[in-house]
Amino acid sequence: MDKNKIKKYNRIKLVITFLNIFLNLTFWLVIIYGRISIHLAAFVQNHFSGEFVKFYLFVLLLGSLHLIIFFPLSFYSGFMVEHRFSLSNQSIARWIGEQLKGLGIGIALGGIVLTVFYYLLNAFPRTWWIGLWLFLLLFSILLTRLAPVLIFPIFYKFKPLENPQLKERISRFARRWKMSIRGIYQFNLGKDTRKANAAFAGLGKSKRVLLSDTLLNNFSEEEIEAVFAHEIGHYQHGHLWKGILINSAISFTGLYLISVIYRQIIHTHGWHPAQLEALPYLGFLFFLYGLITGPVANLLSRRFEYQADRFAAESIENPKFFKRALQKLSELNLADPEPHPVIEFLFYSHPSIQHRIEKITGETQ
Repeated sequence: MDKNKIKKYNRIKLVITFLNIFLNLTFWLVIIYGRISIHLAAFVQNHFSGEFVKFYLFVLLLGSLHLIIFFPLSFYSGFMVEHRFSLSNQSIARWIGEQLKGLGIGIALGGIVLTVFYYLLNAFPRTWWIGLWLFLLLFSILLTRLAPVLIFPIFYKFKPLENPQLKERISRFARRWKMSIRGIYQFNLGKDTRKANAAFAGLGKSKRVLLSDTLLNNFSEEEIEAVFAHEIGHYQHGHLWKGILINSAISFTGLYLISVIYRQIIHTHGWHPAQLEALPYLGFLFFLYGLITGPVANLLSRRFEYQADRFAAESIENPKFFKRALQKLSELNLADPEPHPVIEFLFYSHPSIQHRIEKITGETQ
């Protein structure tokens, strides 16, 4: 694989990441200090009735502005760059179709969260954040349970794994670790990209193994078993529930801090907590908190990945297959094997391939 090509791809993606952060900061500052939020609130208040109707329209207007401003960057990053580096298989029409699906899902799920949020903000102006935190915790668990059967199939076609030898190999490995799974499925990731992926998804009866067709077509059975062993490692270490609890703690802390700062802001302006022109301040605070806590979440995620890597390397017959699988995944996905340490700390939810192999074998790339 051409290392210069990989470095160039990741440099472009990094620039896009920084540009996205800058544009989001600018967006919220202009909305707030350019008094756009006040004008939008006045328009909604003067032409419509019903508190929730006004709220939905206000959010819709803000969301539409955000979508229009960020669409060029999204198109460049998600379509043009991916095609430039021969990663995408999508036509423009298919890319737009997938974006519309994602937008629809976002509106549906976001609408539920926003409705609960605005109700709590009206009904409990001082303690709204506690109710929202509890709702988000339960909602995230519910989504984890339902996503494999309700949401994922909107984007991909799933069918039982067709390779009987591989299916038996994976089932045998799962039984060895007393792992109950409802099924092993392959899905058509190749319709969109040449990148490969595998996942262990769901809770309870929706618990299942998901293998992309790009993984099945480019990896040996031993390598696929190694990838699956990594996913089982997450299960054995309880990473799903640990992740939910840790994210819940981060969310609880953030909601409390944001509520305190927001209370000071609305007190200064003489606003009610649910007043429309005040709400962009909350959007801005949520964005800032996510920006600050992102590296912390990534640090914990990388720790989980190292633990799952170690489990995979120790549980399969020959660790060389896991090393080879990591190298193939890195090459297929054009992952930077040696990112700058600061960049890895800030933005990488998975360790670099160099660090992963070094951890399990002591070798450097």
